[in-house]
Amino acid sequence: MNRLPKVESDPTFQKVESDPTFRDANQPPPFEGRNLYLADRALQDAASREGASWAHERLVGWGELLGRAETFALAARANRYPPELRTHDRFGERIDEVGFDPAWHDLMRLAMREGEHCTPWLEPRDGAQVARAVAYLLHAEVENGTQCPLTMTYAAVPVLRRHAATLPPLDDLWLPRILEREYDPRSLPVADKASALIGMGMNERQGGSDVRANLTHAERSADGSYRLTGHKWFFSAPMCDAHLVLAQTGAGLSCFLLPRLLPDGTRNAVRIVRLKDKLGNRSNASSEVEFDGAHAWLLGEEGRGVPVIIEMVQHTRLDCAIGSAGLVRGAVAQALHHATHRRAFGRRLVEQPLMENVLADLTLEAEASTALALRLARAFEAAAAESERSLARLATPAIKYWVCKRAATVVAEAMEVLGGNGYVEESALPRFYREAPLNSIWEGSGNVMCLDVLRAARRESAAIDAIVAEMALARGADARLDRHAAMLATALRQPDTRERDARRIAGAIAVGLAAALLVRHAPAAIGDAYCASRLDDGYAGALGTLPAGVDLPAIVREK
Repeated sequence: MNRLPKVESDPTFQKVESDPTFRDANQPPPFEGRNLYLADRALQDAASREGASWAHERLVGWGELLGRAETFALAARANRYPPELRTHDRFGERIDEVGFDPAWHDLMRLAMREGEHCTPWLEPRDGAQVARAVAYLLHAEVENGTQCPLTMTYAAVPVLRRHAATLPPLDDLWLPRILEREYDPRSLPVADKASALIGMGMNERQGGSDVRANLTHAERSADGSYRLTGHKWFFSAPMCDAHLVLAQTGAGLSCFLLPRLLPDGTRNAVRIVRLKDKLGNRSNASSEVEFDGAHAWLLGEEGRGVPVIIEMVQHTRLDCAIGSAGLVRGAVAQALHHATHRRAFGRRLVEQPLMENVLADLTLEAEASTALALRLARAFEAAAAESERSLARLATPAIKYWVCKRAATVVAEAMEVLGGNGYVEESALPRFYREAPLNSIWEGSGNVMCLDVLRAARRESAAIDAIVAEMALARGADARLDRHAAMLATALRQPDTRERDARRIAGAIAVGLAAALLVRHAPAAIGDAYCASRLDDGYAGALGTLPAGVDLPAIVREK
């Protein structure tokens, strides 16, 4: 007996596929072909209330472009055919080039035209950061690898601007090209390019998050530049035109701008050792590199590398939260789409009581992550009050920790809603699942974020005041939230809070802020359900465990 599976060239297979009895096979229609922005009322509402209503038409256009079947196809292709390292040309000369599938370049071209890497810096009006956050969140629902160089470029701008006066090439050459919206992937000196992208390299083999353990060292040259010797264990992304890197000088850890190509067109002394074979983020190139007297310029003062680069890190952490919120929303949208059209046991999945509980719980996560991400983006606005900046210093690590952690759980549950259909690559959920842990690890893993929360609380009472004031805006709307806010205010002001409790505190901040936002702004059923399920002591942490009394149909209908 032939046990080989049938293939598409088999005439029997063809006959079965064309049989009219198989045409109505209880499969949902394609998910693609929708406006991702108009399909998300919570995102539209958050954009409006956080100050970006003026960008509505632009975001509608971006949502339509991203939701096309062609754009989803580009995302699938860019991840199916990952980048390849080419260390040498056919003559044996070292080139250290990374080759990408054309789909990668098409996606980068779309995102840069939208301005994900630069719009808040070009248009520093009220709501600019929020509008950019919405565009970034929508992008995350489709493809995530291309977001890495866009985030780093966006986050590098305030650092480079701060030091432009002491380094003329920044103003003359780099910043004008970083702020351009025409994608230019050519390997050329920055003076010959239409635009430029910026990456970063902080971690080394022996250090990881402990960047002060870095061994790469820098020596000053007669012309005022520096020569770097050492390595980077994670160098993201090697095709960028320059990178912000950390290296040791006699005064301590310092920050440098390291170009990929020198002004005369020669390659800088940066050798790409290999590309990382990563769990997810497959379309993007991450690398290990070695420096052999690589040319670089000092940013700021010697020995002040961490304070210099932390401004970039703060913005990349914001994007981690926004991107994870996009993953959550994308996964939940696909789960709801499937459950609305798929039938089992005589009813649609969305009408099954237990599935309805799961879908409602997933919806709460999407609403909460969206509300948190856009509220945090507002705190980054150019004209933000000092109280907003204080809020950002405490809320950024807390929200980054919580939303990124929840993403993996949400994507796994959404995949289960689709069952076997969700486990195959065509659904995109396996790619989302591989992607979900990245933002939780990048720019500070969970423990690092939670310890940063404790440090910020101990160092800056104004940050605690800002968090307490934000939650007080919802005072009286829900007794459970009032109790949670009082507990959190007490815990944050305890000077002897132990490190072992840092995750509990960080999570309580994020959940409390989300509850306050939902109680104030979301439909009543959503705010009530979030408080009932996330603030009570009986919360099990598993999705699909909303308590009795929660209006499940009302929540599911909201999406």
